[in-house]
Amino acid sequence: MRVRDLIRVLVIDDSAFSRQAITRMLETSPLVKVVGVARDGEEALRKAFELQPDLITLDLEMPRMDGFDLARNIRGDERLRGLPIIMITSRIAEKHRELARELGVDHYLGKPYAEDELLGLLRHYCAVSAEAY
Repeated sequence: MRVRDLIRVLVIDDSAFSRQAITRMLETSPLVKVVGVARDGEEALRKAFELQPDLITLDLEMPRMDGFDLARNIRGDERLRGLPIIMITSRIAEKHRELARELGVDHYLGKPYAEDELLGLLRHYCAVSAEAY
């Protein structure tokens, strides 16, 4: 098994503050290369095809295409189907978590999230990604 150098992450959130905060936190990790950011689901879908990230972080409430619709699109596309999705949102009700699970979201973190928890998930996906080589 080869060790993967970096996991490539696409950060998706309509809030510039949240995008910057998540990006800065991820960039402090030696495991991560942030390959792109997107403000909504339509832009994110385009960038996912273009940049081929290993993982996405995804907000729920966004204009044009929300996080649920983006998750549906990702899981419905053969090229993106296996892309791990970590949803990071202020919507923490069980009904939102349940719908995310039904749509195939891999992890659901409420805002504010624990940075250690997000970094642990990234370590997990680095290990999974390395096993594929």
